Amino acid sequence: MRPLPFFLFSWYAFFVQALITPHTFSGVVRVPASKSHTIRRLLIASLADGVSRIERPLYSLDSRSCLAVCAAFGANIIEKKAPERWIVKGAAVRSATGFSFAGERAALQNAALDVGNSGTTLFLALAIAALGATPRAFTGDAQIGRRSAAHLLSALASLGATVTSAANGCVPITVRGPWKGGTCRIECPTSQYLSALLLAAPLAQKGRLTDIDVPLLNEKPYIDMTLSYLDAQGIPYEKNADFSHFRIPGGAVYKPMSGSVPADFSSAAFPAAASIIGGGSITLLGLDPYDTQGDKAFFDMIARMGVSVAWKRTKGTSGDWEVTVSRNGSAKRLRAGIFDLNATPDLLPVMAAVAAFAEGETRLTNVSHARIKETDRIAVMAQELGKLGVQCGEMPDGLVIRGGAPPKAPLGGAVDGHGDHRVVMALAALGLGAAGDLEIRGAESADVTYPGFLNLLDARFM
Repeated sequence: MRPLPFFLFSWYAFFVQALITPHTFSGVVRVPASKSHTIRRLLIASLADGVSRIERPLYSLDSRSCLAVCAAFGANIIEKKAPERWIVKGAAVRSATGFSFAGERAALQNAALDVGNSGTTLFLALAIAALGATPRAFTGDAQIGRRSAAHLLSALASLGATVTSAANGCVPITVRGPWKGGTCRIECPTSQYLSALLLAAPLAQKGRLTDIDVPLLNEKPYIDMTLSYLDAQGIPYEKNADFSHFRIPGGAVYKPMSGSVPADFSSAAFPAAASIIGGGSITLLGLDPYDTQGDKAFFDMIARMGVSVAWKRTKGTSGDWEVTVSRNGSAKRLRAGIFDLNATPDLLPVMAAVAAFAEGETRLTNVSHARIKETDRIAVMAQELGKLGVQCGEMPDGLVIRGGAPPKAPLGGAVDGHGDHRVVMALAALGLGAAGDLEIRGAESADVTYPGFLNLLDARFM
């Protein structure tokens, strides 16, 4: 089994084709660290007064993009391999004249910071850039070039920042503070806009009060995650119960933080789905059922479809958990259902793949914001499932999938990952139960969040 060479992941001009052969997938898998947690911890550590130790971070293209941005801001980051950890010396400096970063790279004045494919890094870093008086420019890959930050940029302008961007609030984007506070109103089709404001607002100058009105908010569990970090830091804030309004005083300083990064429920869904589709049994290590991640709902969803899901604590004193997902071969058929994915849009590709094998009509609803991710995931999944003979129809806010057990299983053939890591991984999982070999173009995108996933499935690379 030959792993993908890393240099291919660094250049999206290269396209790797993966061949998936149908087979049963069983075993024990340690789930990679959460991308959402990793990036939040790295940014907070880079803004902190002191040294943080981030244990078991996610090593992926997105997290490396965030590392590069934080280093350019001036954070001193040492990477250790055994055990895996990042030692981060924060770079934030507060003075009477505003917020700045000690030791930030001089090149920052003239070169745009490249966030690669990481929308989380882009949106959160834009708000951080609005704290100080140094102009900071941002760019990214072709997909980032199509992802609008217009709502966030408008809010930052309301709070005193000067912003410029390409059409529709896309990169290249330049932001300059200082953050003056006041009131902003922001619609959040992606929760990352609000998380960005919540992380930056406490660092405004003392006496600056930030009020945030939020008439629309998707992906609420990610806001719970962001607030959990403010709570851990002892940051004061006020909020309405429905998250429609926040009030945050300035003048705070982030403290160093250390500890292990929780495993990623979004990533865990893919090996779980591969096992479900292939008719095997898999045990996943490292997940915490009490974590704030919204995508833990995946396990409730597949349980409703007839899959056995069993949680238990591992032996020892660490308090770790493991979850075993099993389907007793093709004799145990999956049930279709209706699933509201508003809080969990990243699950749409993998739920569509599982639904292709469920008898009846599955509806994935209330998730129009899946159209503004790395790709229009609603359209892309409908297109690629259609190539494999799956009856699949688009709704404005979701998908309808008419699946079936063999011999009505998806066909083999050739599909395109569209440069979207979650689409690639969902199609790869689907390939384990297809009627023939499945060829996936653009397989290198899986490394954005889950390096090594295709190797788990014994993929062959061409």
